[in-house]
Amino acid sequence: MQNRIEQKMQELKIKNEKSFITYMTAGLPDMAGCKELIKAQERAGVDVLELGIPFSDPVADGPVIQEASYQSILRGTNLKKVFALMKEVRAEGVTVPVVFMMYYNTALHFGLDKFVEECIAGGVDGLIIPDLPMEEQDEIKEALQREGAPVLIQLVSPVSAERIPEILEGARGFVYCVSSMGVTGQSGNFHREILRYLSEVKAVSKIPVMMGFGIEQAKDVQPMRDVIDGAIVGSHFIRLLEANDYNPQTAADYCSRFKKELNEL
Repeated sequence: MQNRIEQKMQELKIKNEKSFITYMTAGLPDMAGCKELIKAQERAGVDVLELGIPFSDPVADGPVIQEASYQSILRGTNLKKVFALMKEVRAEGVTVPVVFMMYYNTALHFGLDKFVEECIAGGVDGLIIPDLPMEEQDEIKEALQREGAPVLIQLVSPVSAERIPEILEGARGFVYCVSSMGVTGQSGNFHREILRYLSEVKAVSKIPVMMGFGIEQAKDVQPMRDVIDGAIVGSHFIRLLEANDYNPQTAADYCSRFKKELNEL
């Protein structure tokens, strides 16, 4: 059975559109404000929303998301409260696919079976767990066998080269390609390397290929437009929200503009 992410990806394929995915930290500016931001992004046409579950030691995140995670923890955000938030937004008619970006310890500590149960009850569609390598996914995959459970989104990076076919075996939802785009003004050689890596992923992937890390504007992915199916914006979106006091309209304006420009590339 297709879940919300897969349905959305199918729709976009039919319309020949690229997917736009945002990342925001759960619990910021507070739970009520977070709910308004989710709704604003849905109205603006975001295709999938990544909700970061704050963690004390977010090893895969840069300083912007680390700080946001820390601020959210200071406000008392925890997994239980995020599940309550998800149930509320789903009850209020939000249908945008939601992916939890989280660390494995959070789910383990909560209890895997209970965690999956709550994901189903709250309408969580996918999980990205950056500190869980392919070789250690059996336990969570087993727990996710239940009907209505979220899909596990696979991450690949330029260093995954030889392992990409194996990582993507049976993968669902979309592939999250860590581009490590780095700073602006990179050399043409850099773009050629990234392009080659993305092309290799695209060649073996049966599901849409998304590019993340270092993207601010739609034009940043112009060189890769022919090989990717969509773009993910995280740190830049967090900075934008912080600079504008988490204003839902600012979020909506940015998202609708990015989505439009992405599909005009």
